[in-house]
Amino acid sequence: MGNFVKTTSSFANGDIAPEFYTHDNLSGLSALVNMDVIAGGGLRRRAGLCRVAELDASARLISFSVGQDDEYILAITAGHINVYSGATRVCDIIAPWTAADIARIQYAQRFGTMIFVHPEYQPRTLRKTETGFELTTFEFARSDDDMTLHIPFMRFDDTRDIKITVTANSAGNNFAIFTTSDAFWNDDCVGGTFLLMDKQWTVHQVTSPTVAVMRTNGAFTLPTAPITDWRETAFSTRRGWPVSITFHQDRLVFGGARDYPSGVWLSGVGRHNDFDVGTGLDDQAIFITLLSRQRQQICTVVSSDNLQILTTVGEWAIANKPLTPSSVDIKQHTSVGSVASRYLPPQQIEGATIFISASGRDIRELCLDELGENYSATDLCAYAKHLMMSPTDIAYNQSTRQLFVVMADGNMA
Repeated sequence: MGNFVKTTSSFANGDIAPEFYTHDNLSGLSALVNMDVIAGGGLRRRAGLCRVAELDASARLISFSVGQDDEYILAITAGHINVYSGATRVCDIIAPWTAADIARIQYAQRFGTMIFVHPEYQPRTLRKTETGFELTTFEFARSDDDMTLHIPFMRFDDTRDIKITVTANSAGNNFAIFTTSDAFWNDDCVGGTFLLMDKQWTVHQVTSPTVAVMRTNGAFTLPTAPITDWRETAFSTRRGWPVSITFHQDRLVFGGARDYPSGVWLSGVGRHNDFDVGTGLDDQAIFITLLSRQRQQICTVVSSDNLQILTTVGEWAIANKPLTPSSVDIKQHTSVGSVASRYLPPQQIEGATIFISASGRDIRELCLDELGENYSATDLCAYAKHLMMSPTDIAYNQSTRQLFVVMADGNMA
């Protein structure tokens, strides 16, 4: 068989898969290496690269812009955050994550502060200070009068049938012994907080799988019967920590947690460490659970015109403006799904959210219709599936208007 020859005056479709070579409506090439497609369908040699440092393959690069002419690159490696200004490393910060953890770290920035989350670690806060950078543990707000935590409480499915018997403890009036009707307590519970009898209790000591010594602030009355209505914090060493994070309408948003993957928690307005739902006032915290026939595991949350929630099986959005506890209009729009095993940060490009699908073979464009009511998720690489091979990272260059996707083998599309 002779060679197939096709003449074209444009390469607007770039690198296309072999099954589309004979399509007359496409203008592309079988291979495009180290070249960029420019407006009008022409080509130019891609820009060169500048070697800054040699990093381990598990490393993650994050842009950290504090202000105009004050921009940095964060290189997260096992146990460290290296801060670069241009090609110069200006700081090396000790961090808690191992090489295996880095793929699932997510982050959100507001002004000179960036918050990192990982389902196995308490969130961390990175700040630019007058003397450098500091990484601290994210702390939830506390009441000034009784030091109660403003953290979300909930009942997990595996504790629905467990009852707690409360008895006196010789350590003092602020202590009590909690005995559960089934094995529950372990070492991860120590220091954790529970809510029952309208009071917050901190685990002081675990003496057996069914017995723990608890401490509270202020006096209490011993109940006469086992307690069935009790809660524990949504985030803890025992239950895991938030999976994803963003800022939306001046609220800090946590999407999913290790042991509660379908929950969405929004802080109070302007109070980013206050997650107490209170009495449901407009500026108080909000808690939402995604309900559907399929199990929803949240992969990431995105602040756009609406709050977008990307799960393993679909794309949701909350459209309320402003968003308040009494007005939460949430629905699932599409059923593509996202990758859960690693964080592939969605990119905001001209009003659309660009994300990689759960299969790892699609780049999807999530955008509203002309009426601004429903989202669609168009496949942007329908003609170039051969290029999408196990993506590990994604980024957008605003100045050149180019989307870059890094593959597991080191290639970049």
